[in-house]
Amino acid sequence: MKKPVLVIMAAGIGSRYGAGVKQLAKVGPSGELVIDYSVYDAREAGFETVIFIIRKDIEADFRQLIGDRVAQRMHVLYAYQDPNDLPNGFCKPQGRTKPWGTGHAVLACHGMLDGPFAVINADDYYGKEAFRKIYQYLEDSERVKPESGYPCAMAGFVLENTLSANGTVTRGVCLINEEGKLIGVNETQEIRRADGVIYGTYQGRVRTLEPDSLVSMNFWGFTPDFMQELEQRFEDFLKGIPEGDLKAEYLLPVLVNDLLKEEQITVRVLPCSDQWFGITYPEDKGMAAARLQDMVGQGIYPSPLW
Repeated sequence: MKKPVLVIMAAGIGSRYGAGVKQLAKVGPSGELVIDYSVYDAREAGFETVIFIIRKDIEADFRQLIGDRVAQRMHVLYAYQDPNDLPNGFCKPQGRTKPWGTGHAVLACHGMLDGPFAVINADDYYGKEAFRKIYQYLEDSERVKPESGYPCAMAGFVLENTLSANGTVTRGVCLINEEGKLIGVNETQEIRRADGVIYGTYQGRVRTLEPDSLVSMNFWGFTPDFMQELEQRFEDFLKGIPEGDLKAEYLLPVLVNDLLKEEQITVRVLPCSDQWFGITYPEDKGMAAARLQDMVGQGIYPSPLW
């Protein structure tokens, strides 16, 4: 069996790396980026190869600021997300500037993934536990087959560990059966804590959420079968876009939900207790830096990291 590969979606990083680009915020005590910690934790978990999904126009800068450094520790490959990269018979609508979404990003790795792989965002801190659990799941995926559908996994984070003190967030709240398998994901918006209670808006209604609910933070574990589904269903997605809609996106969680309903996949939810963080608001940077400084003080990470 081929060793699991890590795929990092980084095509959203701005060209020329302006100071406001959140993926390049220096949050570590020695100026490390969030992506440095993801690669460090992935390598520690057992990943040896990483595929960076980027845009061709940022390749030179990306290699200089991130890729070449990572290449000293892992085997690095590149895939290029291009909004014009569409199936035969389709072309990008005039006036569309928005990327096609996370599903289209992973499609950029077509022909590069012939074994199990994990997918993460470039600008999220997931913690060591998630990488260990996903890697172990992917290592076992060929040996342990589900009763129905092909196997997938998702790192599930505790809701209250993913909130921002600086504004509301959107999270995919997981519906899980007694066997730890995903039934569905409720995309819930405007999640915030008020008077000790967590609220969110789902299908237009404000609801109370349990603090220990597990949520999806776009950390997935897939087998090569998923790539076939991803490619085959992209044409259906394109055909279904209403005329004049310039913002429709082909998203991984939506496809996973569709496949679940059709019983084409079985998704194992792997609970993770680490404190997730991302830089959604400018004020989040200081909090992220404080958390990493604390982890360095506890000996969880060295400083400098590399």
